[in-house]
Amino acid sequence: MSQPVKVCDIDDDVKEALKKFRFRKAQSNAALILKVDREKQRICIDDLMEDVTLDDLRDILPGHQPRYVIYSCRMEHGDGRVSFPMSFIYITPRDAQMALQIMYAGTKLALQHEADLTRVYEVRELEELTDEWLKDCLSK
Repeated sequence: MSQPVKVCDIDDDVKEALKKFRFRKAQSNAALILKVDREKQRICIDDLMEDVTLDDLRDILPGHQPRYVIYSCRMEHGDGRVSFPMSFIYITPRDAQMALQIMYAGTKLALQHEADLTRVYEVRELEELTDEWLKDCLSK
């Protein structure tokens, strides 16, 4: 079986942050934003945000650079249950530098595996990143 190409290493602090984020007890939306350090060829933490919406993220994220976002959001179900599904969102703008796109794409599967998430979505333009889009994705 072939192994996925891993272009960048995943720092230990990123692995620890992923674990803490996964088991957090907060009852609000949150995002762990990760980026590639081109010089060191490593994945590192860009930001950790509590009580954040996708609208907030659209305003914060760079429109010309890729990012990985681990996002946990409050979801109310028709039967009254509340859950906090976690999603792995790979943001790769069309106008990002090709070398960066390759680094991010080559590391995506390894990071997805490290995060142990199955809800994986890709966004090419930040305008696509909306609450309605995510709710639609999560309902499939």
